[in-house]
Amino acid sequence: MKDLIEIRWHGRGGQGAKTASLLLADAAFNTGKYIQGFPEYGPERMGAPITAYNRIGNNPITVHSNIYEPDFVVVVDDTLLESVDVTAGLKEDGAIIINTTKDNEYLKSHLKNYKGNIYKIDARSISEQTLGRYFPNTPMLAAIVEVSEIMSKEDFLKDMVDSFKHKFAKKPEVIDGNMKALEMAWSQIIKVN
Repeated sequence: MKDLIEIRWHGRGGQGAKTASLLLADAAFNTGKYIQGFPEYGPERMGAPITAYNRIGNNPITVHSNIYEPDFVVVVDDTLLESVDVTAGLKEDGAIIINTTKDNEYLKSHLKNYKGNIYKIDARSISEQTLGRYFPNTPMLAAIVEVSEIMSKEDFLKDMVDSFKHKFAKKPEVIDGNMKALEMAWSQIIKVN
């Protein structure tokens, strides 16, 4: 991992992009990294576009602003490709990961000629199979960890078990489904280019 990795998340209110960015920050912190995880809101309502951010580094982080030139972008809702420039500032040696079933040509045509790596994953299908409902943030969380190589799969999964036990203390029945979603996501990331 580079000394500092910056990630920008694009989603819609209620899809868990903010929660995923905070879970990623916690997991990275628990593996000895310095972290930041924070959202940016527009109109606060279900379905409205939201942006969340992560900074993960090997040294103390002294920057406290939004991220304008991310190494990685995670798009939790592919309908945002029609209305938001998700590649704005995205470094060409980084990558974008999109929750989608759209074909590769559609993706390339909506990514403003982005020349870096493009990955896609069907987080809807994964979450519906493992959780019984559409919660795309869990598979997208696994996808960003895999693509960015922020931490090992083993460290990440170990931390997520503990995190889910805390987060879902009153609903322990959802822990297994979330862990299955993380595991399944690893094998279903597709590189577009």
